[in-house]
Amino acid sequence: MKVKKIAESYDEGRFRAEACRLLSLVENAGSRGRARERLSAHVSSKQYEAHQSATTRNGALLHVVRDCARALRGMLHRRAEARSGFSVTEAFWDLATGKKRTDLTAGFFAEMTQLVIGLEGRFHAAQTEENRDTTLSGREASLRRSDELDALWTKVESVMRHYPDGLDEKVVARRKAHREKIIREFAARPADFDDWRWQIKHIARDSKSLLRMVPLTREEQQTIDSARNGKLPFGVTPYYASLMDLETSRNRDHAIRAQVIPPRDYVEQMLIGRKNGSCSFDFMLERDTSPIDLITRRYPAIAILKPYNACPQICVYCQRNWEIDQVMADGALARSSAIERAIGFIREHPAIKEVLVTGGDPLALRDERLLAILRRVAEISHVDLIRIGTRTLVTMPMRVTAKLAQALGALREPGRREISVVTHVEHPYEVTPEMVAAVDRLRRNAIPVYNQLVYSFFVSRRFEAAKLRMLLRRVGIDPYYTFVPKGKAETNAYRVPLARILQEQKEEARLLPGSRRTDEPVYNVPGLGKNYLRAFQHRDLIAVLPTGARVYDFHPWEKGIVQRESYVGLDVPILEYLQRLQEIGEDPNDYESIWYYF
Repeated sequence: MKVKKIAESYDEGRFRAEACRLLSLVENAGSRGRARERLSAHVSSKQYEAHQSATTRNGALLHVVRDCARALRGMLHRRAEARSGFSVTEAFWDLATGKKRTDLTAGFFAEMTQLVIGLEGRFHAAQTEENRDTTLSGREASLRRSDELDALWTKVESVMRHYPDGLDEKVVARRKAHREKIIREFAARPADFDDWRWQIKHIARDSKSLLRMVPLTREEQQTIDSARNGKLPFGVTPYYASLMDLETSRNRDHAIRAQVIPPRDYVEQMLIGRKNGSCSFDFMLERDTSPIDLITRRYPAIAILKPYNACPQICVYCQRNWEIDQVMADGALARSSAIERAIGFIREHPAIKEVLVTGGDPLALRDERLLAILRRVAEISHVDLIRIGTRTLVTMPMRVTAKLAQALGALREPGRREISVVTHVEHPYEVTPEMVAAVDRLRRNAIPVYNQLVYSFFVSRRFEAAKLRMLLRRVGIDPYYTFVPKGKAETNAYRVPLARILQEQKEEARLLPGSRRTDEPVYNVPGLGKNYLRAFQHRDLIAVLPTGARVYDFHPWEKGIVQRESYVGLDVPILEYLQRLQEIGEDPNDYESIWYYF
């Protein structure tokens, strides 16, 4: 039986049927200005009616009406039109008065159809119907509630079981055999594979060298070759290659392969950008927040120090990979004089209490060089926390030797200075016994480890990220931030609508114990910094473009402190995202409430 594509569910005809009352108001307005007034009044009246009705007992339904009203009202203002460059009011006016709008796609009609359904209180979430006995109280009510919670968690775990993790006995055994194959290929010994220096020496830097370790599809080979021919950075450690499956279906290792094997459109966009001299890949506008070479500063009490501009492995969507020429490139370590000037800048600014040492990946450096930099920072009296940003726990965990962990721990001065490690674990399939051992070495030296999850498409299925959080706490890593993937054209394959992140936080992460969901969802505003997504006070939805992409006006973090311009950001169309989920076997109906997160 052929499954109907979700895009086929939305078109102009359905929108007209669902929004006939609204379009009638616009059609009879007589002018666009009057249409704007009528639309705004209609939206407010629907919200008022819903809250006034004594029969409306469903709080979930009321919040959908409220949020849809707020979202649509926010798009009707002239300022929203000026900021977004598009008029939703004009689109309604044209549709109501019979003007052809060939620019409006199924994505646009999907958004508007769902807004009308939500506004009119006709949305029905696919929630479990509960025949709750309202006469129960005390212990009886508590036992009934406990039974309901057991049933709920049983459903959660049944979904999580679909996602394999690297601690599963079968996965461990499969990877052990794969690792032995790699060791034989290089005529090495098991002890060699466990040496981080051997890992760096044998990094796969092109498709040919990666094929020695893992099978690739023809398309994967072609995109890697195109990237290398265009001098785009590429690199995979033998350890990380051993986490890939020997089958190329991506049924289990989709997130692993996507992390390092660039998709075709990424390569094409990067090569076009490099040819265009006016194009900048500096999405975060670090050039505007770098007061001196090697330093980035966006907040008063923290600075980023970047002494090393390379990594043992290249993450496709990294915000700084455009700066990297090659894995472990010669000359990636800044000159001693430049590092000293950067540290001097920190010393001269006593407001800086915390320093994030990142890059590149500083743990790619030898112990002596790394520790020399960290000790110089630790000598600064007003710095009381040093964070080390690294992905080696995932890409090369053997780098965290007992000796290094002990040396890092020795930099701590309880009550005076703390040391912590921040990493990027992206998927449960990346968690391995080797990672667990590396984290344990750090924690035994009183160094906490935090995770910054980039919420990409490849970890966005129902309860996929939730399983990762459950696993991370078991291995000693605290969830820290959940980042919206950067809104860069070259990384569209990785992007997820803000609505999905908000939905995941409310409907999935919220079910986890508190210590498993400590990560804060954020959008990194270029040139400004983190915009917190949990509270709608930090942004305004100002338009839905003809493509179905939402346009947000993100408020600067210091808006209550100093005058600062807001930032207009373009989101991923929700319909496009749901189509991609359907293509990999997901049922879009399982995500239907996504339309009502703004």
